[in-house]
This record gives sequence, structure tokens and C-alpha cells, in this order.
Amino acid sequence: MKLNPESEVIETLAKTILVAARTAPKGKGVDDIVTCLLDFDEKAELADKMEKLADIKGFKFLIRDAANVRDADALVLIGLKASGTSNLDCGACGFVTCKEMREAEKVEKEFRGPQCMIKYLDLGIAVGAAAARAKDLCVDNRVLYSAGAAACYFKMLDADVAMGLPLSVKGKNIFFDRPSARKPSE
Repeated sequence: MKLNPESEVIETLAKTILVAARTAPKGKGVDDIVTCLLDFDEKAELADKMEKLADIKGFKFLIRDAANVRDADALVLIGLKASGTSNLDCGACGFVTCKEMREAEKVEKEFRGPQCMIKYLDLGIAVGAAAARAKDLCVDNRVLYSAGAAACYFKMLDADVAMGLPLSVKGKNIFFDRPSARKPSE
């Protein structure tokens, strides 16, 4: 008899969840989505980086989210490494033409931008598809800006922007009803 074997399947489920991100519709059919599954040590490293970013930025919620990353059974990152623009000259990026946006000086903070709004939408659709697939598989999850921000800021993922999706198969969803953000020493 094998008791509580559900935790053994989390890596396979995480990969299935990433399939949903990969196959999500993309603007003009151009796939600029980057995905990864962190192993146990990488997950701990990311949580440490999130706490460092909390000190740098002064955002205490990163500390709370780092605890969620540590407690998660798995964590996937879904990012965007933009290869260009949609060439629609739609103005959603804040520039009159795509050419102006491409020639603009890029800002490097947690994320690198500006980027084409259609590419950002592709990322949102991919993250939404992954979260929906996790839900369909009964895997608790929560989209974390904080995990993607730290992964990009500290160059753990080669992406212009990313979101983290921690995954859990516990008896209660650990990503909600979380304690307030505070440092462990407080």
C-alpha cells in the first residue's frame, strides 16, 4: 500500500501545465514564450532572491510570497522573450509606431521594456491557460508577479518579463489566507 502518493506526480502535472502555456494562442502565431520548471534547490534559491528583492524594492509582500514558493510542491515560470513587434502601430505600448517603440531605450528593472502590447497579451494568455490547466488538474496555484520579477531581476530566467506559478497538492490551498507580509525576525 502506498499512502498519499499524489505528491509523487507533481512534476508530471507541472509539465502538463506548461504544455497549456506553450500551446496557448499567440499573436500572429509567433511563440516568444519561455517556460521552466524549477527543481527543489532552484525553488529555494528563487525564494532567497525574492527576499533580497524585497530589501531592494521595499515590497514586504515579496517576503510573504517567498514563503509560498518555499512551501510549494513545484514552481513553474512563464516568461516572454520578445523577438519583435506585431507591426500593427496600435499605440498600446505608448508609442505612435512600432518602429518608435523598437528604437526606444529599454528600461531594465525587474522587467525589460517597453515591449509590444500584443506580446504582453500573449504572456497573459499563456499564464491564464497554465493556471486554468492547473485548476482542471485540481492543483492549487496562484500567479505571482513576485516570483517572475525576482527570476528576471537576478537573471535566473532569460526573459523580458515573467510570472511565477507555484503549485501545491496539499489538503488546503496554501496560496490563500496567507499571513501578512513580515520578515521572519519580526
